[in-house]
Amino acid sequence: MSHEVGQAVAANGDSPLRLEGPRLLVRSFTVDDIQPTYVGWLNDPEVVRFSNQRFRRHDEESCQIYLSSFEGSSNYFLAIVLRDSGRMIGTMTAYCNEHHQTADIGVMLGAREAWGKGFGLEAFSLVLNWLLARSDIRKVTAGALACNIGMIRIMERAGLRLEAIRRAQELVDGQAADIVYYGRFKDI
Repeated sequence: MSHEVGQAVAANGDSPLRLEGPRLLVRSFTVDDIQPTYVGWLNDPEVVRFSNQRFRRHDEESCQIYLSSFEGSSNYFLAIVLRDSGRMIGTMTAYCNEHHQTADIGVMLGAREAWGKGFGLEAFSLVLNWLLARSDIRKVTAGALACNIGMIRIMERAGLRLEAIRRAQELVDGQAADIVYYGRFKDI
């Protein structure tokens, strides 16, 4: 899947990011995005079923603290927005390590009605391609619980390869679950 890469931004994350795909806009998350719908996603047990966010109760203050943790860093907190309506349907993170020239990305589709429609793959691919086009990133990684089949499909369809498995690392619904780690190098 190929997408156009949006405008370039400073590596420190201080400049707004804007990547456009066929159906989505992925842009910097702002304080204005902390709305009851977003906070509700983080408190929805089905949305965060495979995330460690399921162990916390979120509110506007906790979301603002999380957003502020990205200020002045080389990391990105991003909103996934439908281009036609401007409605936010999810978020992404990119944690960039300038010393190792790596980035680890994650995606959360909070709007359940957006599930199963390819939005996760489109957003993931936009950010992946943008990161791999940067001169300061040589590898992008992502991980998921092995029972999170949707995320595994996204990583594989985006061209990431399985690199490691941490056996029975976490508990999901009382059952031990593996964590799988995927990666893709710039030159592959």
